[in-house]
Amino acid sequence: MPAKLFPTSLVGSYPQPEWLIDRARLSKMVPRVRMDGLWLIDPKELEAKQDEATLLAIRDQERVGLDIITDGEQRRESYSNRFATALEGVDTENPGSTLNRSGKPIPVPRVTGKIRRKHPVELRDLQFLRANTKRSVKITVPGPFTMSKQAQNEFYQSDEAMALDYAAAVNDEIKDLFASGADIVQIDEPWMQQHPDKARAYGLKALDRALDGVSGTVAVHLCFGYAAVVHDKPTGYSFLSELEGSKAAQISIEAAQPKLDLGVLEKLPSKTIILGVIDLSDMNVETPETVAGRIRKALPHAPAERIVIAPDCGMKYLPRDVAFGKMQAMVRGAAIVRLEQSDD
Repeated sequence: MPAKLFPTSLVGSYPQPEWLIDRARLSKMVPRVRMDGLWLIDPKELEAKQDEATLLAIRDQERVGLDIITDGEQRRESYSNRFATALEGVDTENPGSTLNRSGKPIPVPRVTGKIRRKHPVELRDLQFLRANTKRSVKITVPGPFTMSKQAQNEFYQSDEAMALDYAAAVNDEIKDLFASGADIVQIDEPWMQQHPDKARAYGLKALDRALDGVSGTVAVHLCFGYAAVVHDKPTGYSFLSELEGSKAAQISIEAAQPKLDLGVLEKLPSKTIILGVIDLSDMNVETPETVAGRIRKALPHAPAERIVIAPDCGMKYLPRDVAFGKMQAMVRGAAIVRLEQSDD
């Protein structure tokens, strides 16, 4: 049987319940260091409650008919800080500082020794996800380049050397995730867009180090930042076509909110495109026909067989009812274009 056209998936995150985490505080930040105070649950009960929230996220995805299921990143304060602060060589008690994507100083992990992965970080997350759905599953890990830019380097001779050790840690994690049943592992590398020159200088090298010896399907996600915290977005990527030469099989892009010129897809001729068709800056739920129209715009530039349908970015900052509605519209919009393709 041929593969289903336009399979649907989240980018990674889904809104966490109000009873689990302080969403009002979280809405104003993307934590880079640990912020245990955001959780509203007694630490002794936190893992069980995160399991409960993960099940809710899985069931919502299944109910609307997503083809590829994530854990909704229910256990994370941000997409990156849970993994980045679990590594050896990081001083989590005395944060450093760097400029965020908006040019404001933020607290970040301070690297004071050699970066190593001490133990699997997301393995139980993947195992719990795999045990609770029969559909294909995807789990996300922060990319080595992005983690290196979200850190204060006080140990390495160069940021490149630091990024390569981050990559080795990511490589260990990815291999464990595939060994335990992941169908897709997504590497989140949004800061490649923010620092294109350095991404060209050593970011691609770090990405390929992270994928050394990896045989499963790997996606790389690039975006312009969460809509909740980055409001003015460019209409084109400063770093994207360079990924055609990477070992990743899939590239996840943000296209709806920035109204991206999809001609750029022609520069990724060998990659599956995870196409962002849901605008996370708009609290109005798209109609299925609006979603279908966004999908159709990609078809002159990439064949239907190489397109996966997704939101622009993670949904964690949306109200839960809005996220559910947008997810539902996404599935129905994909179905419209799928039917059109089958009739051709």
